Amino acid sequence: MIPPLKVTDDAHKAVVWIEEFRCNHLPVVENGKLLGFISEEAILESNEIDKRLGDFRLEGEDCFVSLDSHFYDILKVAGDNKLGIVAVLDEDNHYAGVITVQDVMTSFAQSAAVQMPGSILVLSMDLIDYSLAEICRYIEENNAKVLSSTLVEDPMDKGKIKLTLKINQDDLSRIVATLERFGYRVIARYRETKREDEGKERIDLLMRYLNI
Repeated sequence: MIPPLKVTDDAHKAVVWIEEFRCNHLPVVENGKLLGFISEEAILESNEIDKRLGDFRLEGEDCFVSLDSHFYDILKVAGDNKLGIVAVLDEDNHYAGVITVQDVMTSFAQSAAVQMPGSILVLSMDLIDYSLAEICRYIEENNAKVLSSTLVEDPMDKGKIKLTLKINQDDLSRIVATLERFGYRVIARYRETKREDEGKERIDLLMRYLNI
């Protein structure tokens, strides 16, 4: 739904499209090849509304994925390039379109791991102590299942990691007690409850799951 710009287009056209499609960057393509992205900030800084896009310094030349990329890959590429939009290239490296981080989040929110009822548990530990198999075993001993997991470095504690688990139970008391008995530190837990505004509840749960 977001069309690419050409190097012969001027900055005025780019600004109009940026406003129309409500994004901060747009792809610039020449002969089916991605050249990069033009940003609204770069245009405003230049203050040259008639300037050709080919004369701007583009960014995000490596901000692309293939047609069969997983949405985790898309989020990583977007994060590495600090862009909210990622180009998609076909098997011949020809420009095929773009996908936004918002599109990815919507897709992720529809995944089974998010849609299935349950709760979220966040653990902190040294990387050397990390064993997902062991943690899952302790959880399964309490008649529960790990639906999904994510692992990130703890920005507040160098050398440690944060493990976020989606578990198919609302009551985590026994699970937390078991994990703590074996030396695991639980730093957060979030229970999924039924409310009138179920859509908002699921979005809040998703944000917590992704640590956003």
